[in-house]
Amino acid sequence: MGTEEYGIYEYVISWSLVLAIPVSFGLPRAVLRLLSEYRVHQEWGELWGLLLSSWQFTVAIGLLFGLGATGAISLINQHHSFMYASVLIVGVWLVPLQALIQLQEDMARGADDIPLAYTPSKVLWPILLLGGGFVLFNQNQALSSISVIQTSIFTLLLVAVFQVSCLWSKFTDQLGVIEPIYKHRQWLLTAIPLLLDRTFLILLTQTDIIMVGSFIGADAVSNYSVASKIAFWTSAVLQTLNLAVAPAFAILYKKGYREDLQKVISEVMIWICVPSLIIAMTTVIFAKPILSTFGPDFVTAHWTLKVLVVGEVISVLLGPVGTLMTMTGHQNSSVIVSGVCALTNLGLNAILIPQYGGLGAAISTALTLIIWNSWLAILVLIKIKVNPSVLGILKKWDMEEV
Repeated sequence: MGTEEYGIYEYVISWSLVLAIPVSFGLPRAVLRLLSEYRVHQEWGELWGLLLSSWQFTVAIGLLFGLGATGAISLINQHHSFMYASVLIVGVWLVPLQALIQLQEDMARGADDIPLAYTPSKVLWPILLLGGGFVLFNQNQALSSISVIQTSIFTLLLVAVFQVSCLWSKFTDQLGVIEPIYKHRQWLLTAIPLLLDRTFLILLTQTDIIMVGSFIGADAVSNYSVASKIAFWTSAVLQTLNLAVAPAFAILYKKGYREDLQKVISEVMIWICVPSLIIAMTTVIFAKPILSTFGPDFVTAHWTLKVLVVGEVISVLLGPVGTLMTMTGHQNSSVIVSGVCALTNLGLNAILIPQYGGLGAAISTALTLIIWNSWLAILVLIKIKVNPSVLGILKKWDMEEV
């Protein structure tokens, strides 16, 4: 697959991730938070009702979206032909699958089963996709963006079915035969702010790729996307540990154990900061050699990579602020911050990408990440009364010395 075809593929994947958020209607994060609460209070009927309702809703809305989007793109293309029409007609069917996977990931997280949450989508799916790509390449001696997207849809469907089977078996074994209790109004009131927050968050992370593709083209998307994926490894440890400790944040806060919550955050930050700083320094120093492994054309993105790493490392040092706000019920405050930052990111990208290309997108994204995480860190200090940043570790050490 050449740089242009890869750029088209990344462009479609970014759109599918963005559109999966409204299709899921905020239910993944609502399920994650409410499952933790229902387990604490042993409200098993509500738990089972929440699981069934969220599955049914996500599948139904996903199918309606897929059919509607396919028809709309086909109709638009008939009257105003555009470049990505055929790819998007296929790619829209990634959206309902992405929404379902997001829901099932957070179901498994809420049940404290991290392997079941992420092994299917983060390990099994890439392996199946690579295998499918290998078979296609052997057959055709080339890979196109549309064939890879078709393979992505088929393999992601297999992964979603496998994951839902495992989840169904897990919950039915734990709960047995139980009558579901439905609280649709309460669940929707919880989900709507989380929908907005999640929408703004995904816009923060995907706007750059979408706007680079719209303003410059597929070749620029491929270069920027590779730099963005490498830079993400700076915060990979934070993201991974967030997945594991998010339910603990909800439980400790619900029980009022603020000191224990601060201890957990400080311990987590120790494990986060050291490897993240090592990864960041290594990436900045060896930016060109790392990018050259993807091909000589990608080396030109080395400044883009360095700027993105700076934004990621500052965000890491501020701590798991987004997860803390969501899991402690402060999503209404969080959504305001995310909305302002998403609009800021959109405006900065619109100004800087036409002038500086991928580097402009990197500057916009890094600045917005820093503003967003700094603002949330202040809110965590005020509302939750804990210090989420690296400074919380220093405070912990001072208290231990005393």
